[in-house]
Amino acid sequence: MNLPLLGAADIEALGPTGAVDALEAALSGGLDPETAPARHHVTVPGGELLIMPATTQQVTGVKIAGVARDNPARGLPRITGSYLLLDAPTLLPLALLDGAALTTLRTPAVSALAIRHLTGPVVHHLVLFGTGPQAYGHLDGVLAERRVERVTVVGRTPHRAEALAAHARRLGVDAGTAQAPGDAEVATADLVLCCTTSATPLFDGALVPDGATVVAVGSHTPDAREVDTALVARSAVIVESRSAALSEAGDLLIPMTEGAFRAEDIHANLAELVTGRARGGAPAGFEGRPRLFKSVGMGWEDLAVAAAVHRNTAP
Repeated sequence: MNLPLLGAADIEALGPTGAVDALEAALSGGLDPETAPARHHVTVPGGELLIMPATTQQVTGVKIAGVARDNPARGLPRITGSYLLLDAPTLLPLALLDGAALTTLRTPAVSALAIRHLTGPVVHHLVLFGTGPQAYGHLDGVLAERRVERVTVVGRTPHRAEALAAHARRLGVDAGTAQAPGDAEVATADLVLCCTTSATPLFDGALVPDGATVVAVGSHTPDAREVDTALVARSAVIVESRSAALSEAGDLLIPMTEGAFRAEDIHANLAELVTGRARGGAPAGFEGRPRLFKSVGMGWEDLAVAAAVHRNTAP
Protein backbone atom coordinates (compact mmCIF):
# COMPACT_ATOMS: atom_id res chain seq x y z
CA MET A 1 0.00 0.00 0.00
CA ASN A 2 1.35 3.41 -1.03
CA LEU A 3 0.50 5.48 2.07
CA PRO A 4 0.56 9.25 1.50
CA LEU A 5 3.02 11.09 3.75
CA LEU A 6 1.72 14.54 4.65
CA GLY A 7 4.48 16.77 5.95
CA ALA A 8 4.69 20.19 7.53
CA ALA A 9 4.05 22.03 4.25
CA ASP A 10 0.85 20.05 3.62
CA ILE A 11 -0.37 20.71 7.16
CA GLU A 12 0.52 24.40 7.12
CA ALA A 13 -1.33 24.80 3.82
CA LEU A 14 -4.64 24.24 5.65
CA GLY A 15 -3.94 27.44 7.57
CA PRO A 16 -5.24 28.65 10.94
CA THR A 17 -8.73 29.48 9.67
CA GLY A 18 -9.09 26.11 7.95
CA ALA A 19 -8.12 24.34 11.16
CA VAL A 20 -10.50 26.41 13.29
CA ASP A 21 -13.33 25.79 10.84
CA ALA A 22 -12.65 22.02 10.94
CA LEU A 23 -12.86 21.99 14.73
CA GLU A 24 -16.02 24.07 14.76
CA ALA A 25 -17.64 21.85 12.14
CA ALA A 26 -16.88 18.75 14.22
CA LEU A 27 -18.52 20.22 17.31
CA SER A 28 -21.45 21.74 15.41
CA GLY A 29 -21.97 18.34 13.81
CA GLY A 30 -22.57 16.71 17.17
CA LEU A 31 -19.17 15.50 18.35
CA ASP A 32 -19.25 15.21 22.14
CA PRO A 33 -15.86 15.92 23.73
CA GLU A 34 -17.02 14.30 26.98
CA THR A 35 -17.18 10.86 25.35
CA ALA A 36 -13.94 11.19 23.34
CA PRO A 37 -11.25 8.60 24.16
CA ALA A 38 -8.78 9.58 26.86
CA ARG A 39 -5.12 10.30 26.26
CA HIS A 40 -2.62 7.70 27.48
CA HIS A 41 0.64 8.78 29.12
CA VAL A 42 3.73 6.56 29.08
CA THR A 43 6.98 7.55 30.80
CA VAL A 44 9.99 6.75 28.61
CA PRO A 45 13.72 7.51 28.98
CA GLY A 46 13.54 10.58 26.75
CA GLY A 47 10.52 12.09 28.50
CA GLU A 48 6.87 11.26 27.92
CA LEU A 49 4.98 9.39 25.21
CA LEU A 50 1.39 10.47 24.53
CA ILE A 51 -0.99 8.13 22.70
CA MET A 52 -4.13 9.92 21.51
CA PRO A 53 -6.84 7.93 19.66
CA ALA A 54 -10.09 9.32 18.25
CA THR A 55 -12.85 8.27 15.88
CA THR A 56 -15.93 9.40 14.00
CA GLN A 57 -18.21 7.49 11.63
CA GLN A 58 -16.00 8.55 8.73
CA VAL A 59 -12.40 8.53 9.99
CA THR A 60 -10.32 7.09 12.81
CA GLY A 61 -6.86 8.14 13.89
CA VAL A 62 -4.16 8.00 16.51
CA LYS A 63 -1.34 10.37 17.34
CA ILE A 64 1.82 9.11 18.98
CA ALA A 65 3.60 12.18 20.32
CA GLY A 66 6.83 12.48 22.23
CA VAL A 67 7.45 15.24 24.75
CA ALA A 68 11.23 15.48 25.14
CA ARG A 69 11.87 18.22 27.67
CA ASP A 70 15.65 18.27 27.08
CA ASN A 71 15.40 18.56 23.30
CA PRO A 72 15.37 22.39 23.07
CA ALA A 73 18.78 22.49 24.76
CA ARG A 74 19.97 20.07 22.05
CA GLY A 75 18.60 22.28 19.30
CA LEU A 76 15.80 19.76 18.66
CA PRO A 77 12.00 20.17 18.84
CA ARG A 78 10.35 19.48 22.18
CA ILE A 79 7.34 17.83 20.53
CA THR A 80 7.87 14.92 18.12
CA GLY A 81 5.66 12.21 16.67
CA SER A 82 3.38 11.01 13.88
CA TYR A 83 -0.34 10.79 13.15
CA LEU A 84 -1.95 7.79 11.45
CA LEU A 85 -5.27 8.57 9.76
CA LEU A 86 -7.54 5.63 8.83
CA ASP A 87 -10.85 5.07 7.10
CA ALA A 88 -13.31 4.35 9.93
CA PRO A 89 -15.45 1.58 8.37
CA THR A 90 -12.50 -0.46 7.08
CA LEU A 91 -9.62 0.79 9.27
CA LEU A 92 -7.45 0.94 6.17
CA PRO A 93 -4.74 3.64 6.48
CA LEU A 94 -5.39 6.85 4.56
CA ALA A 95 -2.32 8.92 5.39
CA LEU A 96 0.58 9.41 7.78
CA LEU A 97 1.04 12.99 9.01
CA ASP A 98 3.87 14.85 10.73
CA GLY A 99 2.67 14.77 14.34
CA ALA A 100 4.67 17.78 15.52
CA ALA A 101 3.42 19.98 12.68
CA LEU A 102 -0.13 18.80 13.30
CA THR A 103 0.16 19.72 16.99
CA THR A 104 1.66 23.10 16.12
CA LEU A 105 -1.41 23.88 13.98
CA ARG A 106 -4.24 22.31 15.97
CA THR A 107 -3.35 23.61 19.45
CA PRO A 108 -3.59 27.29 18.43
CA ALA A 109 -6.68 26.44 16.39
CA VAL A 110 -8.44 25.13 19.51
CA SER A 111 -7.55 28.36 21.32
CA ALA A 112 -8.63 30.46 18.33
CA LEU A 113 -11.98 28.65 18.25
CA ALA A 114 -12.57 29.61 21.88
CA ILE A 115 -11.45 33.17 21.13
CA ARG A 116 -13.88 33.28 18.19
CA HIS A 117 -16.71 32.81 20.71
CA LEU A 118 -15.32 34.67 23.74
CA THR A 119 -13.98 37.99 22.47
CA GLY A 120 -15.07 40.91 20.36
CA PRO A 121 -13.69 41.60 16.88
CA VAL A 122 -10.87 43.83 18.12
CA VAL A 123 -8.19 42.90 20.67
CA HIS A 124 -6.72 46.12 22.04
CA HIS A 125 -3.87 44.55 24.02
CA LEU A 126 -2.70 40.96 23.68
CA VAL A 127 -0.19 39.74 26.27
CA LEU A 128 1.57 36.61 25.05
CA PHE A 129 3.57 34.44 27.46
CA GLY A 130 6.06 32.15 25.73
CA THR A 131 8.47 32.30 22.82
CA GLY A 132 8.38 28.78 21.34
CA PRO A 133 6.50 27.31 18.36
CA GLN A 134 3.15 27.42 20.17
CA ALA A 135 3.58 31.13 20.90
CA TYR A 136 4.17 31.82 17.20
CA GLY A 137 1.27 29.56 16.26
CA HIS A 138 -1.06 31.26 18.72
CA LEU A 139 -0.13 34.69 17.42
CA ASP A 140 -0.96 33.57 13.88
CA GLY A 141 -4.19 31.95 15.06
CA VAL A 142 -5.40 35.07 16.86
CA LEU A 143 -4.49 37.34 13.94
CA ALA A 144 -6.55 35.10 11.65
CA GLU A 145 -9.58 35.63 13.88
CA ARG A 146 -9.23 39.13 15.32
CA ARG A 147 -7.76 42.55 14.63
CA VAL A 148 -5.03 43.04 17.23
CA GLU A 149 -3.85 46.57 18.01
CA ARG A 150 -0.93 45.81 20.32
CA VAL A 151 1.06 42.77 21.47
CA THR A 152 3.38 42.42 24.45
CA VAL A 153 5.58 39.32 24.52
CA VAL A 154 6.68 38.09 27.95
CA GLY A 155 9.47 35.53 27.89
CA ARG A 156 12.32 34.27 30.05
CA THR A 157 14.91 34.85 27.31
CA PRO A 158 15.03 38.49 26.12
CA HIS A 159 16.38 37.81 22.63
CA ARG A 160 13.72 35.15 21.98
CA ALA A 161 10.98 37.50 23.20
CA GLU A 162 12.28 40.25 20.93
CA ALA A 163 12.40 37.84 17.97
CA LEU A 164 8.71 37.05 18.45
CA ALA A 165 7.85 40.72 18.86
CA ALA A 166 9.75 41.48 15.65
CA HIS A 167 7.76 38.72 13.92
CA ALA A 168 4.53 40.38 15.10
CA ARG A 169 5.71 43.74 13.78
CA ARG A 170 6.41 42.16 10.39
CA LEU A 171 2.78 41.02 10.44
CA GLY A 172 1.72 44.65 10.91
CA VAL A 173 1.07 44.66 14.67
CA ASP A 174 2.52 47.12 17.17
CA ALA A 175 4.58 44.83 19.40
CA GLY A 176 7.11 44.99 22.21
CA THR A 177 8.43 42.91 25.09
CA ALA A 178 8.26 42.90 28.88
CA GLN A 179 10.19 41.09 31.57
CA ALA A 180 8.50 38.37 33.60
CA PRO A 181 6.19 38.31 35.47
CA GLY A 182 4.54 40.93 33.25
CA ASP A 183 1.98 41.94 35.89
CA ALA A 184 1.71 45.54 34.66
CA GLU A 185 0.99 44.32 31.14
CA VAL A 186 -1.60 41.78 32.29
CA ALA A 187 -3.44 44.54 34.14
CA THR A 188 -4.15 46.32 30.82
CA ALA A 189 -4.78 43.25 28.66
CA ASP A 190 -8.03 42.15 27.12
CA LEU A 191 -6.51 38.87 25.89
CA VAL A 192 -3.77 36.86 27.63
CA LEU A 193 -2.25 33.76 26.00
CA CYS A 194 -0.19 31.33 28.10
CA CYS A 195 1.97 29.12 25.86
CA THR A 196 4.81 28.06 28.15
CA THR A 197 6.30 25.02 29.82
CA SER A 198 6.03 26.63 33.25
CA ALA A 199 4.74 24.44 36.08
CA THR A 200 3.92 27.44 38.31
CA PRO A 201 1.64 30.47 37.77
CA LEU A 202 2.99 33.09 35.40
CA PHE A 203 1.29 36.19 36.82
CA ASP A 204 -1.02 37.52 39.53
CA GLY A 205 -4.52 36.53 38.48
CA ALA A 206 -6.09 39.25 40.60
CA LEU A 207 -4.75 41.77 38.09
CA VAL A 208 -6.62 40.41 35.07
CA PRO A 209 -9.38 42.90 34.17
CA ASP A 210 -13.01 41.86 34.30
CA GLY A 211 -14.14 41.00 30.79
CA ALA A 212 -10.66 39.96 29.66
CA THR A 213 -10.05 36.49 28.19
CA VAL A 214 -7.20 34.24 29.33
CA VAL A 215 -6.20 31.14 27.35
CA ALA A 216 -3.88 28.62 29.04
CA VAL A 217 -2.51 25.76 26.92
CA GLY A 218 0.98 24.95 28.21
CA SER A 219 0.32 22.33 30.88
CA HIS A 220 -1.47 18.99 30.74
CA THR A 221 -0.56 17.35 34.05
CA PRO A 222 -2.32 17.56 37.44
CA ASP A 223 0.72 19.06 39.20
CA ALA A 224 1.49 21.89 36.76
CA ARG A 225 -0.31 25.14 36.03
CA GLU A 226 0.21 28.46 34.28
CA VAL A 227 -2.55 30.42 36.03
CA ASP A 228 -3.12 30.88 39.74
CA THR A 229 -6.01 30.11 42.07
CA ALA A 230 -7.05 33.76 42.24
CA LEU A 231 -7.80 33.84 38.52
CA VAL A 232 -9.57 30.48 38.45
CA ALA A 233 -11.79 31.39 41.40
CA ARG A 234 -13.04 34.61 39.82
CA SER A 235 -13.37 33.48 36.20
CA ALA A 236 -16.00 31.93 33.97
CA VAL A 237 -14.09 28.72 33.19
CA ILE A 238 -14.44 26.98 29.82
CA VAL A 239 -12.69 23.69 29.02
CA GLU A 240 -12.45 21.33 26.05
CA SER A 241 -14.23 18.67 28.09
CA ARG A 242 -14.94 18.38 31.78
CA SER A 243 -13.64 14.82 31.88
CA ALA A 244 -10.25 15.72 30.36
CA ALA A 245 -9.84 18.89 32.43
CA LEU A 246 -10.69 17.16 35.70
CA SER A 247 -8.16 14.44 34.90
CA GLU A 248 -5.22 16.49 33.60
CA ALA A 249 -5.57 20.23 34.17
CA GLY A 250 -3.49 21.26 37.17
CA ASP A 251 -4.68 24.82 36.55
CA LEU A 252 -8.07 23.65 37.87
CA LEU A 253 -7.16 20.64 40.00
CA ILE A 254 -4.79 22.56 42.28
CA PRO A 255 -7.43 25.22 43.14
CA MET A 256 -9.85 22.35 43.79
CA THR A 257 -7.50 20.86 46.39
CA GLU A 258 -7.36 24.30 48.00
CA GLY A 259 -11.15 24.47 48.23
CA ALA A 260 -11.34 27.48 45.89
CA PHE A 261 -12.95 25.75 42.90
CA ARG A 262 -15.40 22.90 42.27
CA ALA A 263 -16.09 20.73 39.27
CA GLU A 264 -19.58 22.20 39.02
CA ASP A 265 -18.02 25.66 38.71
CA ILE A 266 -16.93 24.86 35.14
CA HIS A 267 -19.13 27.14 33.07
CA ALA A 268 -19.07 25.22 29.78
CA ASN A 269 -17.15 22.84 27.59
CA LEU A 270 -16.06 23.84 24.11
CA ALA A 271 -19.01 22.17 22.39
CA GLU A 272 -21.47 24.03 24.61
CA LEU A 273 -19.67 27.29 23.87
CA VAL A 274 -19.64 26.73 20.10
CA THR A 275 -23.26 25.58 19.86
CA GLY A 276 -24.62 28.28 22.17
CA ARG A 277 -25.55 25.90 24.98
CA ALA A 278 -23.23 27.52 27.56
CA ARG A 279 -24.99 28.63 30.73
CA GLY A 280 -26.28 32.18 30.28
CA GLY A 281 -24.99 32.33 26.71
CA ALA A 282 -21.64 33.62 25.53
CA PRO A 283 -20.09 36.06 25.75
CA ALA A 284 -23.01 37.96 27.32
CA GLY A 285 -23.26 35.44 30.16
CA PHE A 286 -19.68 36.10 31.24
CA GLU A 287 -20.00 39.79 32.05
CA GLY A 288 -18.33 41.15 35.18
CA ARG A 289 -15.48 38.63 35.40
CA PRO A 290 -12.63 37.24 33.33
CA ARG A 291 -13.11 34.35 30.93
CA LEU A 292 -10.61 31.51 31.28
CA PHE A 293 -10.25 28.85 28.59
CA LYS A 294 -8.13 25.95 29.78
CA SER A 295 -6.92 23.50 27.14
CA VAL A 296 -5.04 20.24 27.68
CA GLY A 297 -5.24 18.88 24.11
CA MET A 298 -7.50 16.03 22.98
CA GLY A 299 -7.37 13.38 20.30
CA TRP A 300 -10.60 14.45 18.57
CA GLU A 301 -8.97 17.79 17.76
CA ASP A 302 -6.05 16.09 16.01
CA LEU A 303 -8.47 13.90 14.10
CA ALA A 304 -10.62 16.81 12.91
CA VAL A 305 -7.60 18.78 11.68
CA ALA A 306 -5.83 15.73 10.21
CA ALA A 307 -8.95 14.81 8.25
CA ALA A 308 -9.20 18.39 6.95
CA VAL A 309 -5.54 18.33 5.89
CA HIS A 310 -6.14 15.03 4.07
CA ARG A 311 -9.18 16.45 2.27
CA ASN A 312 -7.22 19.60 1.41
CA THR A 313 -4.44 17.59 -0.23
CA ALA A 314 -6.68 15.16 -2.10
CA PRO A 315 -6.29 15.32 -5.90
